[in-house]
Amino acid sequence: MEEFETLINFGINAIFVTLLGWYLITNLQWYNYSLSRVVLKHHKPQWHVMYFIIPFIAYYTTGKFFIIFFLFAFLPAIIFWYKKLDKKLVLTWRVKRFLILLVSLTLFQDMLCTLKDSCQMYGVFMPLALAYIGSYLIEKYLFMIYKKQAKRKLASMDKLQVIAITGSYGKTSIKNFVAQILSQKYKVYATPRSVNTLGGIMGDVNNSLPEDTEIYICEAGARESGDIYEITTFVEPQTVVVGRVGEAHIEYFKSLKNIIAAKLEIMQSPCLEKAFIHTSVTDEPHDKVTFFGNELSDINAGLDGTDFSMNFDETSLNLHTDVLGSFQTMNIAVAVRIAKEFGMSDAEITRAVKKLEPVEHRLQMIKAGGKLILDDGYNGNIDGMLEGVRLCSLHDGGQKVIVTPGLVESTEELNLKLINAINEVFDIVIVTGSLNAELFNKHLDVKQKVMLADKTSLTAVLANQTKSGDIILFANDAPNFI
Repeated sequence: MEEFETLINFGINAIFVTLLGWYLITNLQWYNYSLSRVVLKHHKPQWHVMYFIIPFIAYYTTGKFFIIFFLFAFLPAIIFWYKKLDKKLVLTWRVKRFLILLVSLTLFQDMLCTLKDSCQMYGVFMPLALAYIGSYLIEKYLFMIYKKQAKRKLASMDKLQVIAITGSYGKTSIKNFVAQILSQKYKVYATPRSVNTLGGIMGDVNNSLPEDTEIYICEAGARESGDIYEITTFVEPQTVVVGRVGEAHIEYFKSLKNIIAAKLEIMQSPCLEKAFIHTSVTDEPHDKVTFFGNELSDINAGLDGTDFSMNFDETSLNLHTDVLGSFQTMNIAVAVRIAKEFGMSDAEITRAVKKLEPVEHRLQMIKAGGKLILDDGYNGNIDGMLEGVRLCSLHDGGQKVIVTPGLVESTEELNLKLINAINEVFDIVIVTGSLNAELFNKHLDVKQKVMLADKTSLTAVLANQTKSGDIILFANDAPNFI
């Protein structure tokens, strides 16, 4: 009987520690593997209390009754929590290494305690702490190896031209537009999706960058000062872009001045030849800088596409694109300037702009079941969201519906500005998540508002509330943990 009880406790401890580790690594993956961000910047810190702190304390205080707590409280709760997540853990090799190390340490500890019969209960903190520290050291070591490998690969491509792009808004759109236009004439490769950290870029260079690439386009993001400098000194771009800068990620940088300083770290590339900087960033003249943002005129942006003109010193270009959103003209404009810098003619550029495809989840138009859907899920800035609202106002017939969590990592003032615009256009507003729920619930003045704690029931709500002829805007698709 005693041996059976020991076996049960052994198994319960191993599963319990693994589940705590699963919770920890899931949150670390969401927050770019920064423990300080998980602890201090988490959007739902109550989860830590419910799924980590209380179970941790219960293990050491409930004694023989812990098995009841584990089987009937913690285990169902953590399974239910994970099943409801819309952004689940991705089993990368980093995650697998952490979990293998954690399980190995836990089993070693438990076997040692069992054989020596020296432990009243198995430990929880020690295997978690050692697995985190061990995983951190392993990743640091591998990071250095991968970085050297990627650096050698870039150095071996001696004719490679590198374009690096940063900014608060529109980085991914600019990257995609530059890649699409330049690919009409050159062999171009761009970092996929929203890969914009040093680790992501290194992995992309090692695993995906073709050896015959002529132009490599790299997106550079930042959560703190020095991030963009690290990327810049790694890829050493000859051409850099600083797109529009605003108060995105203000909680990390504390002030707009700090954000601008962080973005301008891209100017420290040792191979810099040409920089394109938006007028919202600085007006300080520099012999390698071309400012953009004021060359646009005659913008006509509707649900059928966008027409606009670009004015240069001696000429102008009249352009059409099927890409939606007047704000995208600025992102296309800098792509056009780069294309001219790379020797493309006006005729080539005009044809390329006309063939531009919308960036996925950025005012991407989808027609389904007689409904018109504007998928703007990856757009989280105020100007982009307001443009999505404006485009919906142009729709004739049917209801106008918006699904949004509001602005994330932004200010109450900007969220109120968004709410006021929504009140003027939409019939139905579906607010997802709790981040801005109270503010929206208080200030929304529309025919119908639906407040959802998460997105698990969103499909059913849309099926019940919308019909053929309606237009639905998905504005800023923040995951459940936000």
